[in-house]
Amino acid sequence: MQEKNRSVLLAYLCMLVAPAFFSTNVVFGRAANEVAPFLLAFIRWSATSTILLLFCRNRWGEMADFVARQWRRFLLLGFLGMFICGGIVYIALDHTTASNATLIYTIPPVLVLLIERFWRARPMRKREMGGIILAIAGVAIIVTRGNLEALISLDFNLGDLLILLAAVSWAVYLVVLKSEELAPLGTLPLFAIISAFGALSLLPLAIAEIWIGEGLPVSLSQWQIIGGIILFASLVAFSTFQYGVKMLGSSIASIFMYLMPPFGLGLSWGFLGERILGYHWIGIAVILTGVILATFPNRILERLKRP
Repeated sequence: MQEKNRSVLLAYLCMLVAPAFFSTNVVFGRAANEVAPFLLAFIRWSATSTILLLFCRNRWGEMADFVARQWRRFLLLGFLGMFICGGIVYIALDHTTASNATLIYTIPPVLVLLIERFWRARPMRKREMGGIILAIAGVAIIVTRGNLEALISLDFNLGDLLILLAAVSWAVYLVVLKSEELAPLGTLPLFAIISAFGALSLLPLAIAEIWIGEGLPVSLSQWQIIGGIILFASLVAFSTFQYGVKMLGSSIASIFMYLMPPFGLGLSWGFLGERILGYHWIGIAVILTGVILATFPNRILERLKRP
């Protein structure tokens, strides 16, 4: 019993730090703006997939069977999750701040509800619809920098729009990932395969960047940043989150992900010296209110209502 309590406590600690590790990706990505974006994403996911595949080497036969049957789905997941949410995000970070990127990247949970509503005819509650409207309004505040004239004149920052594209792509990724055909594979082998296919989708543009000699990582500091992306934003972020899901369940684990915006803003301010402006605070308040309203687990709400 005491050992179980320690495991649960460790799981809560993991879920407390997991959002911080996930948030490091935009901070590292912003700091690595001298490295070619698709080459950076390729190095990240090829290294991550290699490490994960080594951990899963006793299941290679089973994984090969899944690849043979589901390679089209894996290619789509790799493109959505690693190409768009990798190379495209690193391009975006050349044009926007890590603070803006962190806040816009908070909305995939509500986008998942919208996609499932129109794709899979999932019923939608009034609470969820209200939360979706609030979250989208919060993103509009961030994208327009709190300036309504920008919305009227359609004068938007390219980086913010690319991050918004990545947020939509990640939401579609999450919907495609929820598949009964993939469920028997298990989390770690599944992520290893998707990471490998993501690296494969990035390879052509990474080769093109190497060919023209654009943004090759040559300095020690650049390789340290890349190492941080691989270790913290990929391996540690994923492993801590998955351990939390395993021990606490997805409903409780998902609540901790609401900490990503404050962690991301704090890291952007502390390591990149980015200013946190008034529209950031308004945007984070509106987005988080909407995301929590739309996605807070019903099971926990019902438990709270009980006398």
